[in-house]
Amino acid sequence: MTHAILPGATIGVLGSGQLGRMFTIAARRMGYRVHTLSPDDDTPTGQVADREIRSAYEDLDTIREFARRVDLVTFEFENIPAATAEAAAEIVPVRPSGSVLYTTQHRLREKNFLREHGFPVVPFVAVRSLDELSAAIAALGCPAVLKTAGWGYDGKGQCKLAAPADAARAWATVGGGEAVLEAFIDFDREVSVVAARGLDGTVADFGTVWNSHANHILDVTVAPSGVAENIEREARRIAHAVLESLGVVGVLCVEFFLARDGRLLVNELAPRPHNSGHFTVDASVTSQFEQQLRAICGLALGSTELLRPAAMANLLGDLWTTGVPNWQAALRFADVKLHLYGKETARPGRKMGHLTALAATAAEARQLVLAARDALGTEGSR
Repeated sequence: MTHAILPGATIGVLGSGQLGRMFTIAARRMGYRVHTLSPDDDTPTGQVADREIRSAYEDLDTIREFARRVDLVTFEFENIPAATAEAAAEIVPVRPSGSVLYTTQHRLREKNFLREHGFPVVPFVAVRSLDELSAAIAALGCPAVLKTAGWGYDGKGQCKLAAPADAARAWATVGGGEAVLEAFIDFDREVSVVAARGLDGTVADFGTVWNSHANHILDVTVAPSGVAENIEREARRIAHAVLESLGVVGVLCVEFFLARDGRLLVNELAPRPHNSGHFTVDASVTSQFEQQLRAICGLALGSTELLRPAAMANLLGDLWTTGVPNWQAALRFADVKLHLYGKETARPGRKMGHLTALAATAAEARQLVLAARDALGTEGSR
């Protein structure tokens, strides 16, 4: 039997962004110490961790030394070389495992895994050259979306094709190399399920949430999603099955397209806490970050009960274009919570923080969080 890693132990986090920051806050609240490693310093995670190490992920000697100083290693984003996870695993447990990382950090491997295991996915074709792209367009038709096979997130590394004549432009846009052409889905909405699987195989999820995007970046999440009960059940069933098929120990998000005919199609997987689960910090008995900690440490999973309907709105660097946002105006909304990530430089499209609103209904929460975000751009004490 695997022993639990108890409070007082030290958790190592590969990566140092906002997900690591919120995970670290949850871990320290429960009495754990946290070390973080990334190529940067004064990072969102490093600002709240016990120890921050600056190193390239490819420096495997430093990775091994990092692992010797902790009791367990996890990661806060998936674009970490699989060799890095393997080096750490020589010393201590890595959860989720490097094999999960290897599958989910590469679109083609991920989609092949999903299709081979019988999960519903958007029709796709692997593409490795312009000629193969032309053949794939002939097979799938247009419109379609071309995506790089690896290292893409928040809409980066993808291009929509309206007609076959767009092939050369799209191929140049994604930079050539290995890619995936996907059929374009006329969907009703995008939903996701954040779920966790413990060492004992127990799975718990936070239900479906409704996600809306702007410029390929998540803009607003609403919980609960409001989908029909049968769709809710099916989305949760698929999410549980994905975690079990991958053998995940930790948190994983399954993103879906809900087609207009009621079909659920898996779009992407994220093997860690997810932007669409940020509302859980304020609105759920157990946040997704505490759940990640419980799962990887071999503790019992916490309750995922939603205490009140909630909505989350991202705060991107665009809000800083004309100066510091009007925090006082937004915080006059008593049922809105502000979360900032400690990033010094604001850039358009960069996630700087988020707002969460709680209300009697999901629709009211969405309206409230948008009103609070709109207030950030008003004149006043700055």
